[in-house]
Amino acid sequence: MRRGPRSGLFTIVAVHSTVRGPSLGGCRMWTYDDNRAAIRDALRLSEGMTYKSAVAGLPLGGGKGVIVLRPGEPLDAKRRRAALLDFGETVERLGGTYVTAEDVGTSTRDMTVIAKATKHVSGLSRRAGGSGDPSPFTALGVVHAIEATLERAFGDPSPRGRRVAVVGLGHVGLRVAQLLARAGARLVVADIDRGKKAEAERLGAKWATPAKAMTAAVDVLVPCALGGVLDHESVPRLQAPTIAGAANNQLASADVADLLRAQGVLWAPDFVANAGGIVNISVEFERGGYDPARAKARTALIGETLRRIYDDAAGAGTTPLAAASALAARNLAV
Repeated sequence: MRRGPRSGLFTIVAVHSTVRGPSLGGCRMWTYDDNRAAIRDALRLSEGMTYKSAVAGLPLGGGKGVIVLRPGEPLDAKRRRAALLDFGETVERLGGTYVTAEDVGTSTRDMTVIAKATKHVSGLSRRAGGSGDPSPFTALGVVHAIEATLERAFGDPSPRGRRVAVVGLGHVGLRVAQLLARAGARLVVADIDRGKKAEAERLGAKWATPAKAMTAAVDVLVPCALGGVLDHESVPRLQAPTIAGAANNQLASADVADLLRAQGVLWAPDFVANAGGIVNISVEFERGGYDPARAKARTALIGETLRRIYDDAAGAGTTPLAAASALAARNLAV
């Protein structure tokens, strides 16, 4: 943790594991009530990145970066650039133990700025030899996870004709909805921003509030916004028999996985379903450099990994979360 000399903002890097390789995780630029909350967030998210990389079999560990914005204090372009350079210097001090990428509040363009202060940056633009915006691959991976989940629940992986509720039309959620619409799904979409209602019309989807979409009578629920949406209050109200989405940390607590199983809901562990972005970035580390075709093929393996997890869970009489965590633990035991 370090206070940036240019911006005066605190920058944080959490490294959870380097067992399989350098820790990789995005730089989150976010407003927190205090630095303790920011540290907790960085630590929690870095652990999630370890499991995400391990389950996907990537030669990477888990880390996370945070630039702590102050409540009620706007950030102009000059100070934003200063904060990014400050963060880059924090990354550089770790000597390659941590490699950063974009995350909530940052972009591919921001990675270019950070790269002026450290070489340990991924997700640069295609023009700069990087993999560019990872969100299309995150969305693609979620669709593969949805297909694997539909196949397990209904015997057919196709979203065509299936009722699907996508909650959150952000950078990834909107792309997921677009892919599902093209595949012939019948969509209900929701976002806290009512301005996104126009996207629903373009998709031919029904618009709903996030609360109503969460409890809609659909075949699959696709959470793509904030975490913690599945808890002991919300789960009993669910009508969807399957859940697979892009949101991180969807479970408010680990025991919610048991509640979902008891209710007969098949849940795709989020750190498996939303790994497409990091799978895409990991291709940058391979011999020969980044290749989008190879990244797309690797992202498709998310579906196969999830099928294996469902098999393991059924065989052991446990939850997909337990099976995915066990797979991660085996891959970390190197």
